[in-house]
Amino acid sequence: MPYEGLEIIDFHVHLPVWGRRPRDPARPAGDQPRKRDLNQEYSLERRAVWRKEWGFPDPEDAGVVTEDQMTARWAAEVDKHGLKSVVLVTGGGNEKLAELVKPYRDKLVPFAHHDLAAPDALDQLRKAVEEFGFRGYKVIAPTLSIDSFDRPELEPLWTYMEEKQLPFLVHFGWLGTGGGIVEHPLINPLKIFPVAHHHPALPIVVAHFGCGYFGELLQLCWSCPSVYADTSGSNQWTRWMPYPLDLETLFRKTYETIGSKRIVFGTDSSWFPRGFSVRYLEEQVRACRWVGMKDEDIADVFGGNAARLLGSG
Repeated sequence: MPYEGLEIIDFHVHLPVWGRRPRDPARPAGDQPRKRDLNQEYSLERRAVWRKEWGFPDPEDAGVVTEDQMTARWAAEVDKHGLKSVVLVTGGGNEKLAELVKPYRDKLVPFAHHDLAAPDALDQLRKAVEEFGFRGYKVIAPTLSIDSFDRPELEPLWTYMEEKQLPFLVHFGWLGTGGGIVEHPLINPLKIFPVAHHHPALPIVVAHFGCGYFGELLQLCWSCPSVYADTSGSNQWTRWMPYPLDLETLFRKTYETIGSKRIVFGTDSSWFPRGFSVRYLEEQVRACRWVGMKDEDIADVFGGNAARLLGSG
């Protein structure tokens, strides 16, 4: 195995909770389409093609297992693949996730994932951290109802996270497969620059190498010492860039820009029967070796950096 001997922490896993999905901000809340949703059909077609390309099985139907059973499955995946732990970045809301992971806190690390734009967002985060023991906060920028992170009402939240050294994991860039979101006021990683600049000790982790905004991510990382690159997912978005880009280039350019201490491994795994996407792990370890990373650098990327961000290393 290319990852044998490494202490692996997957920093980006979604716990499937049936019936919850991000709202498309382009469609008003409560608006129900009366005709065929061609975007949805297109998305399903593209997902089927993507699974075939990777040799992934079709996801099981919703409700095949209970949420408790799903959580137990994920704890078992940690053991099965020899991982140290996985970070659950979504799971049906903070309170639900807190209950689900109680028996598995040594293997499943929960992140808050409530609406950043909610009036009580800071109160919800405090509760998640101080009462539930959560270790970070995840948001999906292209689903937020605000147009700026640099809003006065958010300043206490950034200050709290900086003081607590809570990692802030953000999905910028394209969202979904074909038919997904490609335009939003907060889709570009550079939108977090004012926050990163004014709160230089706040760990900000940008998911999926920027997901279509790789150049912007590198600029942000170059400027701000507390910005990290998350490697998660298939990173198939590289195929549709107007210039050649592949996994090796993602790692090489990021490594050349910020070194190994600010690159964090993730898979974006979620559904079963696939479970933990060991294919992504293998491909990423191979890419790191191909670009000439040292063993100690690879250890940083695939576990050491995550452990430090989580306060366990």
